[in-house]
Amino acid sequence: MAKIILASQSPRRKQLLEWAEVPFEVVAVETDETFPEGLKVDGVAIHIARQKALAVLQKVQQNSIILAADTVVVLKGRIIGKPGDRDEAVRILSDLSGQKHVVITGVVIRQDENEISFADSTDVYFHELTARQIEFYVDKSKPYDKAGAYAIQEWIGVVGIKSVVGDFYNVMGLPVSRVVRELRKFNG
Repeated sequence: MAKIILASQSPRRKQLLEWAEVPFEVVAVETDETFPEGLKVDGVAIHIARQKALAVLQKVQQNSIILAADTVVVLKGRIIGKPGDRDEAVRILSDLSGQKHVVITGVVIRQDENEISFADSTDVYFHELTARQIEFYVDKSKPYDKAGAYAIQEWIGVVGIKSVVGDFYNVMGLPVSRVVRELRKFNG
């Protein structure tokens, strides 16, 4: 069986693969998360995931299976990135309050020249959040490394999310059941 390399420092992706009992090791390389103008939103997530996979491919043994992912949050057709500071996190969560947004995770699985790529989308509906709830969450959790300024498995998700349509784990950062099925194509 070829070695599986997770090209991500995300503790959530690592946790999801551990829960699925997928043997892997982490090799992450700092990569540029910009993307060409004009890409569709699901293409953005795949593009960034591919950049991560290609950067790690240079650092590992031939025949290794690279698993890379990137998650974007889309509100009314606009990609919401990671907040740069407290004020931006509060603004993002205020924009998401009472709204539906889409979480898209692009996944690239690559072994040498063979590649599978896909994007999974999940609709997330937030309850109306008070300014106090938003500020409490931002001050407590400091969600500056999270697309959309939140993590579904944290306090804000427990009290603030009305419903989820699609793969819950996709919102955490990896549509793990689909990833496991796709990995079988490489490892049998």
